[in-house]
Amino acid sequence: MPTVKITINPIGMDRPRAWLAAGFEDFRQATAVSLAYGMFWVGLSIAVTLGAVMLDLWHWLLPMAAGFMFLGPLVAVGSYGISRAIEANRTPHLGDAFSAWRPHAGQLAMMGVMMMIFFLAWIRLATLLFALFYGFEAPGPAALYASLLTTPQGLGLILVGTGVGAVLAFGAFSISVVAIPTLMDQELTFMEGIEASVRSVARNFRPMLLWAAILTGCVLVGVLTFYIGLALILPVLGHASWHAYEDLVRCEPVEKVAS
Repeated sequence: MPTVKITINPIGMDRPRAWLAAGFEDFRQATAVSLAYGMFWVGLSIAVTLGAVMLDLWHWLLPMAAGFMFLGPLVAVGSYGISRAIEANRTPHLGDAFSAWRPHAGQLAMMGVMMMIFFLAWIRLATLLFALFYGFEAPGPAALYASLLTTPQGLGLILVGTGVGAVLAFGAFSISVVAIPTLMDQELTFMEGIEASVRSVARNFRPMLLWAAILTGCVLVGVLTFYIGLALILPVLGHASWHAYEDLVRCEPVEKVAS
């Protein structure tokens, strides 16, 4: 039976910038569809935020916003579908974005479970850290957010939380950065996708560390604009991540030799 040989290409420090340029070009070629896809996630993010406030769960907003990094690779699936349509010389439409997962639903679902594990682990750790620094009685929202940068408890929570979150986020990044586009492009298992992703990071550690920093910084900007900036940022980063996959991973079909 045919199988696939995965080779990881070495890249230079200039490639993340090239991926961003390619992502902007895809966005330019499919502006309406990409923007509509980005606005969908903006609307969903705003709805979740309003729901948390209405349910008096406002203290979950910061860890949930930070936890977006763990779910971002899944959010980008639609952008991958749009980029594939552009490469096939087709005019992208919303079906390319919202149905991109269907041909490989099983393996993508398993990746979704993996990313959700990271997300839930982060939420659990964030809850424990909050209790460690503030106790079990949460102050009001105004008092809490004012104290984050002005009190030892707040500064300690930010420093420790950032450190713990960075470790978890880089772990999630390492197993997913090219895993999901690989699964969308090839008939592989989710574990083979994870292996390709980890190998990509290990072989190109410095460029991939830069790419992780770019992704984090861009998503942070989007969140700080009350999610509105994500309408542009999410699709551009998704398109760029597709081009990162094509740059990093070479899949060649080979025949198994009968024993």
